[in-house]
Amino acid sequence: MKKIDVQIIVGSKSDESKIKPALDTLSEFGIAYDFKVASAHRSPSYVEEIIDNAVNLGVKVFITGAGMANHLSGAVASRTILPVIGVPFSGSSMGGIDSLFSTVQMPPGIPVATVAVDGAKNAAVLALEILSIENKDLQKKIIEFRHKETEKIRNAV
Repeated sequence: MKKIDVQIIVGSKSDESKIKPALDTLSEFGIAYDFKVASAHRSPSYVEEIIDNAVNLGVKVFITGAGMANHLSGAVASRTILPVIGVPFSGSSMGGIDSLFSTVQMPPGIPVATVAVDGAKNAAVLALEILSIENKDLQKKIIEFRHKETEKIRNAV
């Protein structure tokens, strides 16, 4: 059975381009992830199946993303005690603010760490930081990544 550290779930196939920065960032750091499309509203039993399988595979962090009424992040958080990072997606007539509100406004006891609208890269970086708590090599890679980001700014013309 393939071991994965991060389970990524988006609500629609059309969301794949919006979550791609997270996929790319995790790949850049050599982190094993699994990517699935499942809707909390249209395929709730499939969402449950993904969560149960992910936990059995040793997943340590979930990244979820959806637009409009982003119930996906909360649905995942309600079924696991593992960290869930929600990415609200733009694309609705409200520009993603609806997804942001539905991701960040969780009831007490069921947290979802929420990044900016379309903030998939930050979701991956936050997942890396969580994973680095027990991984000194990953901590070093993140520090190096931050230094490179600083140099990009310093060298910007």
